[in-house]
Amino acid sequence: MIDLRSDTVTKPTAGMMDAIMNAQVGDDVYKEDPTVNELERRVATMFGMDEALFFPTGSMANQAAIKLHTQPGEQLICDKYAHVYNYEGGGVSFNSGVSCKLIDGHRGMITAQQVEAAINPPDFYHSPLTSLVCLENTTNKGGGACYDFKTFENIKKVTGKHGLGLHLDGARLWNALVATGNDPKRYGDVFDTVSVCFSKGLGTPLGTVLAGKKEVMKNAIRVRKVLGGGMRQIGFMAAACLYALDHHIDRLATDHERAKELALVLEEQDYVTNVEPVETNIVIFNVSDEKRVEAYFKNHDIIISNMGNRKLRLVTHYDYTDQDHSLVQRIIKDF
Repeated sequence: MIDLRSDTVTKPTAGMMDAIMNAQVGDDVYKEDPTVNELERRVATMFGMDEALFFPTGSMANQAAIKLHTQPGEQLICDKYAHVYNYEGGGVSFNSGVSCKLIDGHRGMITAQQVEAAINPPDFYHSPLTSLVCLENTTNKGGGACYDFKTFENIKKVTGKHGLGLHLDGARLWNALVATGNDPKRYGDVFDTVSVCFSKGLGTPLGTVLAGKKEVMKNAIRVRKVLGGGMRQIGFMAAACLYALDHHIDRLATDHERAKELALVLEEQDYVTNVEPVETNIVIFNVSDEKRVEAYFKNHDIIISNMGNRKLRLVTHYDYTDQDHSLVQRIIKDF
C-alpha cells in the first residue's frame, strides 16, 4: 500500500529509533528532562526567540498560543483555509472563547492590506476586540504554498501599529525553509510566537515546539498544563525531534521534487481538470469524478485524500520511495 494521504503517516527510521532508545530522560513536568530542555533551547535559538516549550501536538501548541495572546470575547484574524479554524475541532472558541474573522486570501495566504481592513475599531464595543493575527506557512489547505517573507514583514507593521499579537502556525515551516532558503532567525524578528511540528515531513511519532518572546511565553507552561499537555519522560520523543533536525530537513527537497513531478503528470491527464501550483510536498488537483478516481487509486493500493468538491490531494514524504514514485506516475497515466 502506498499511502499519500499525508506526510504524517511515516514510521521512524532506524537511526531515529536508535536515538529514541538511547535518549537521556527525566521528568519534564519538573523541567528535568535534559533532552527536552536541549530541544527547546535549540529551537528557540534557531528561530531567534527567547523561549520554547515542547507540546505533544501541533493543535495543542497553536491553541496554547491563541490562549496566550487573547482574552475571552476577543477575535483573531486568519485566512478561511487556516488550520486553527478548519482542523482544530473548534478549539479557538472552546479553549479561548475567541472568534475568528476569516479572510478570503490566495491559497491560504493573506496580505497586510487585508489584515488592516479586517481589524475591528477598538472603541466600537459592539464588535469583538481584535487581538491576534494567525498565519500559516506552508499552507495546508492552500496546497503547500509558501509566503513571501516581505508579506510577513508588512503584516508585522500592521500588527505593531494596532498592538496585535502575531502567531505563525509553522506545522510545515521546515518545508517552507527548504523551498525558500530563508534564514529561520528572521522569523523571530517578525513573529511573537511560532509553532513548528516534527511529525509532518520530519517523521517523528509526535512533537511540536512553540517558541516565542519572553513576555508572551511566561504563562505557556501553565496553559499547557490546563490543556493536558504535561508529560513525564518525554525525552524519548524529543530525541526523535533532535535526530530529525540533524538528518531529515535537507531531504525535504526530494519530497518537493517528487510532488512537482506528480503535478506535471497529472496536468497531462484528460480526467484532471486543474492542478494547483506546487511549491513543496502537497499536490491538490481537481477531477471530473472524484469518487471514481479515488476508487481507482485505492484499487491499485494507493491511498489519497478526498477534500470534497471534486478536489483530491497527494502528499509526498520520506516513506514514499523511488519505486513507489515510478509506480504512481504510471497508474496516474493508465486511468
